[in-house]
Amino acid sequence: MQTGLGRARALRALAEVGIPSAGLVRADSVTNEVWLTDEYVIRVNRDASLRLQREAILSQALPDEVGYPEMVQYGGEVGSDWLVLRRLPGIPLSRAWPTMAPMERRDAVNQLAGRLRYVHGTVCPRLDGLHDAPQLIDSAMSGLRAVHRLLDALQRLGSRPHVDRALMRDIADLVETTAHVLDPFDAVTTVHGDLTFENVLWDGSQVTGLLDFEYARPGPPDLDLDVLLRFLALPHLHVAPDYEAQTKAEDYADVAWWMAEDYPELFAHPQQFERVRLYSIAWDVHEMLAFPLQDPPSRLHRHHPYHRLSHVLRGTSYLDRLNGGLALDY
Repeated sequence: MQTGLGRARALRALAEVGIPSAGLVRADSVTNEVWLTDEYVIRVNRDASLRLQREAILSQALPDEVGYPEMVQYGGEVGSDWLVLRRLPGIPLSRAWPTMAPMERRDAVNQLAGRLRYVHGTVCPRLDGLHDAPQLIDSAMSGLRAVHRLLDALQRLGSRPHVDRALMRDIADLVETTAHVLDPFDAVTTVHGDLTFENVLWDGSQVTGLLDFEYARPGPPDLDLDVLLRFLALPHLHVAPDYEAQTKAEDYADVAWWMAEDYPELFAHPQQFERVRLYSIAWDVHEMLAFPLQDPPSRLHRHHPYHRLSHVLRGTSYLDRLNGGLALDY
């Protein structure tokens, strides 16, 4: 029934644009309904947000070198708005990755770094309507002001069922004592916001585009490291179910180092580890607010945000591993 309703929404969008619907098929997606024809992509947003409208506005500011698909039309209404794009050749890089040769992988990362430079070189236009940014960090002249909502959230989490108040207090102390590494946190350049290999297209020889900018916003370029590094460490959590079993963290072990070679400025802050650790905490706390614990920690998935926060304090997180530490039992 849901698929039938989704197809009807996609057909309505195509009819408004005047595009034939022959060959319309459903595609995998996490946040939106996505439908494909031979030439077009139709994305339908089903929640009460303006994510696709924001992306439509941003698409007009991104340079061609980013490889964002040509926008055909945006329309609909809040709760059922849609975006029609011209389809680019290729498949998600994450889907191709398991069977790619080492040199192909190295070349793909080099191309991705080049396109990402153009994203980060773009002044972000005004994009209203993102009321649920993945990290609880706000634009501010000082790092301590930037993490104000994060500290407030940690205090609230400490009073919730199944949550260790002492753990939240220790995380808050870490945030408060290291927030200065964000000074200032008011950059106006564009960050992608959801930089995984699911949102990179690969046609077998080249990266053809970057997709899904619905969480894009102004910020410092290294904010994109948060999602990217989490993806590289835990890639199977970010891909479609049909190839989750083939998606192995060991296949991505060199990617962060390759990216650092090709885009060294992204890793250049003298306190880069502390900055990315704050981003990671801000992501996990956001997730815990959005999805309150229903079970004690002992019954949670080993990669649940609650456990990730615990690993941060113990120095055994995926970031510690990337930083040269030992991520025991992670």
